Amino acid sequence: MSDVPVLVTPVFVRTMATYNMAMNKRLYDAAGRLADAVRREPRGAFWSSIHGTFNHLLWADQIWMSRFDAWEAPKIVQKDSAGLIADFSELRRAREEADAKILNWARRVDVAWLAKDQTWYSATLKGEITQPRGPLIVHFFNHQTHHRGQAHALITAAGEKTGDTDIFLIPEVVAAATSP
Repeated sequence: MSDVPVLVTPVFVRTMATYNMAMNKRLYDAAGRLADAVRREPRGAFWSSIHGTFNHLLWADQIWMSRFDAWEAPKIVQKDSAGLIADFSELRRAREEADAKILNWARRVDVAWLAKDQTWYSATLKGEITQPRGPLIVHFFNHQTHHRGQAHALITAAGEKTGDTDIFLIPEVVAAATSP
């Protein structure tokens, strides 16, 4: 167990999982109103397109949840993550399933679990890593927000609207943040 104080609380984890789910729904709804060719168009983003960015996000969530909650890890490596799932409808179903599972996990997270270190093998860094869970949880949710921001910009540039993206403007997130 790490001597580092707990950085996040179970309420933070539940709040961010709720935010993750709400924002993914908004982004997928907006992207779903675009033509498939528009979603796949290379637009200069790190993962190229809206579709590629969505795939990478799902891949990364699966990797982290394989560490946090014993999910099956994706069969492909990070550099290929933009091609995780080819069909948009299938990708959306996988995203919705992942978001429900992340929220379920978040509801089970407690202070004792958060206070422990996490050890895993990183294929990207080619080695075993041990880190306190608090900063890893912050990274997990920050990574989602970072790439969703990219997806939001790509969707907006394609002419579609996603609705509010600020945490305090999404009622279900505020409710999660204020309930015990």
